[in-house]
Amino acid sequence: MISFDELVAAHRAELYVHCYRMLGSAQDAEDAVQEALLAAWRGLAGFQGRSSLRTWLYRVTTNACLRLSTQRRLLSSDHGPPFTQTAELGEPVTGPVWVEPCPEAVYLRRESVELAFVAALQHLPGNQRAVLILRDVLGFSAAEVAGMLDTSTASVNSAMQRAKATVRQRVPARSQQDELAALGEDGVRELVDALVTAWEKADVEGLLDLLTEDVRFTMPPLPAWFDGRDDVRKFLVDRLFATPWRLLPVTANAQPALACYQNAGAGFQLGGIAVPHLRGGRICWLATFVDPEVVAHFPVPREFPAGDR
Repeated sequence: MISFDELVAAHRAELYVHCYRMLGSAQDAEDAVQEALLAAWRGLAGFQGRSSLRTWLYRVTTNACLRLSTQRRLLSSDHGPPFTQTAELGEPVTGPVWVEPCPEAVYLRRESVELAFVAALQHLPGNQRAVLILRDVLGFSAAEVAGMLDTSTASVNSAMQRAKATVRQRVPARSQQDELAALGEDGVRELVDALVTAWEKADVEGLLDLLTEDVRFTMPPLPAWFDGRDDVRKFLVDRLFATPWRLLPVTANAQPALACYQNAGAGFQLGGIAVPHLRGGRICWLATFVDPEVVAHFPVPREFPAGDR
């Protein structure tokens, strides 16, 4: 007889990504998956096969996310205005506040886990968020979604229309997947290599050459963020390059990212994850995350590997 774990194993990774889209947090996604699978295990006897197992699991998981979704996750630009001085970066704002990066490698639609899209979802009421993800990302029918949410097909269609209008206003015209495709594999590799080289050498001008004029540099849970190349330059000179760094290419949200290791006197220790966002072949947003609990979700060494650069 197949065990419950064997029954749900094939769906666990995609359920995790679903929870991440719903909640905007890798940490909350793990909690939601655990709660959902516990509820599914307890309710398995009542599953009568009127839908597929996958559909039923998405019903249970979506409702677990709706129960846990008590606070909207924010980007730095949602939290407050940009900083123009670098002397104080503010006290870390802790708790379930910030949209977080996702290290998960299994995606059904890669653009649907981009930070801008996940952040836009957070501006929707929970039910609209669920409808948009279930219908537009995962491809469930309106009738299936109505059954999952215990509502009518007409309500699902109405929620879908409103949700798409809101999200369309908050995401870039081109997804990161389109930007990466336009640059090509070689172009992406060259850009990442140039970013790593400039950052590790503390080459301010070299790094600025890779940025758009209106670039943003964010670093939650610190409230400080910088808007525009001039203020980013000041932050690089005054703060970021005050200590040496080493960088290790990784993947986050289905796009190239960097694990950032800072030398604070005891070797190069993992201090953050940076996710560069592109527009027209340049970096328009350096989304860095310095919360130790967020960084810990990435499968990278805690110390920069010996022998690398």
